[in-house]
Order: sequence, then C-alpha cells, then structure tokens
Amino acid sequence: MINFGTVGTGWITESFIKAAELSGQLQLTSVYSRTEDKAKQLADTYNAPYFYTDIEEMAKSSEIQAVYIASPNSVHFEQTLTFLKNKKHVICEKPIFSTSAELHTAYQTAEENGVYLFEAIRNIHTPNFKILKDNLQRAGKLRSTILPYIQYSSRYDLFLQGEEPNIFSAQYSGGALVDLGVYPLYLAVGLFGAPKQVNYHPVVLRSGVDGSGTLVLTYDDFICTILCSKISHSELPCEIHGEGGTFFLEDAAPISTITFVDNRGKERETISVTQEEENMVYECENIAKIIETKNDQEYLRLKNWSEIVLQITEEARKQNKILFAAEK
Repeated sequence: MINFGTVGTGWITESFIKAAELSGQLQLTSVYSRTEDKAKQLADTYNAPYFYTDIEEMAKSSEIQAVYIASPNSVHFEQTLTFLKNKKHVICEKPIFSTSAELHTAYQTAEENGVYLFEAIRNIHTPNFKILKDNLQRAGKLRSTILPYIQYSSRYDLFLQGEEPNIFSAQYSGGALVDLGVYPLYLAVGLFGAPKQVNYHPVVLRSGVDGSGTLVLTYDDFICTILCSKISHSELPCEIHGEGGTFFLEDAAPISTITFVDNRGKERETISVTQEEENMVYECENIAKIIETKNDQEYLRLKNWSEIVLQITEEARKQNKILFAAEK
C-alpha cells in the first residue's frame, strides 16, 4: 500500500481519491490547500489524518510516499519540484507542465532523487485503450483519423461576463488544447507514435489562449485530425479509418465503447468491455504497480508519451503565438 497526499481540492481531486481507494493500492493520508477550512473539510470527508496549508511541510512529511497534484496548471512545475526534491513520487494532473524545458528539468530531478514522475491521464490506462491498440491492425493500412473532444465549459459563461477563469488564462497556462485536446492527442500518440508534422488552427480568445481549435497531425500515409473546444459542444464519435475497416469510439476519454466495422462485409462488432465508473482507477492501479515493482520499462514508455504530447502542444501554441506566462 502506498501512502499518498493530494494538492488541490476540486472535483478532479475527489475523483482521484475515490479511484485510489477503489484500486486498493493507494491510501490517502494527507491533503493540502492554501485555505485551512478547505484542507480540513477534504481531510474529514475522506478520513485523511493530516492536512496542511504549508506545502513545504507536507513535502517533508514521512506520512506520504507519493502525491497527486491537481492545482492550476501554471504552478504544477514548482509544486512538483518541491515534492521530488523531498523524494516523493509525483502524479501530476494533465497538462503536466507548461513547457518541455520544465518537463525535462522535472524528470531529471525525479531521477536524481530516485523517485517517479507521472502525468495523470486516464484514457491510456483503461482496458479499452489496450483492446483498441491490440486490435488496431484489423483496420489495415490507416488512411485518416478524426478525434474530437468538444465540451462546453460553464466557466466560459464567466469569461463572457468579463472574468478570466484559470482555464481561459495565459497566466495560468490554460486553453482548449492543453485542457481537453490532450485526451485525443494522447490517444493518437499512444496508437500511432510521434507525427512527422504538426499544424494547429485555433480560435484565440481575448485572453490570448485558444477557446477551440483543429490540430492536424501528419503521419507517413495518413492524417489525424483532432478537434477540441471549451466554447461549444459536440457528440461526434472518434473514428479511425483504414483500408480494411473503421473503428468507432464513443469518446476519447475514457473510451467507453469501441465498435469495429469491416469495410467489405459491413459487419459491426463491439470489442470494448464495460469499465469502472470511477475510471481513474486504472491509472491508479498502473502507477502503483510501476512504483512497487520498479517497472522502468513501462515508466519510460509513459515518460516518452508525455514528452511527445507536450512537444506537440508547445509547437502548436508557438505557431499561433499563444504564449503562457511561464514562457515570458
């Protein structure tokens, strides 16, 4: 059992705590918030014996071996380094960092301190992702892929009223691509590897970040198109088109259902399995297993995917002069 703490008190943190408990491999012992009332409330809700308002104090605690960080994007790097330097494993919510330079520094720090660093991204750990990857050859030679993740954000209403929520702020490393686009992007990188070319066509908001956009990834023989938005809504499925057949995915995350349609016979086959409702449980299980068994091969695979994804989002933003405060 790995004792862990949390940084952040939003809904995603509570989802991770529930998934960690379900996994049976992670035990919550500590929570952090800048506000004492919030820290105590979260600790009481999930029976954590310790709560902190001083992150340095928490990082030094012997009561945790790992930490899950779900704070605003722009502070991920600083907080991650604090825990890594205190020899704590870090599971940092996507998007892990603002720049590739931050990523490389953090991984080096993790290595120097003998601990692991993970990006929390749920879809690539699910059973259905493995099923899709194992069956991908059934599509034959790939020719095109469409991966949408288009979900209207209630915080856009606040933005329209003149406010600037973190997710729509360059100061806090926000935007549609790094918030939602990373799900289909991870799907593409996990299935197809690094693309030869990246082109991004965003709708840039007054705050300087993208509210929506179309990301085009060029591979040797096919194009992968990723659609992401936080200012509109769609229920389009994901599709992977090959000369032998097509895969239809209900969603990019958590990949709820997968249907394969043969191009010639037109038979439809559901190849997905039913997954846990608390679908972050699969990343909890996989991360805990890597830590406990010191599975460096699996760790390096995940590290490589994080590096490729961040390189792509960084390149896409720079093409459109979308710069975060961390880059200025």
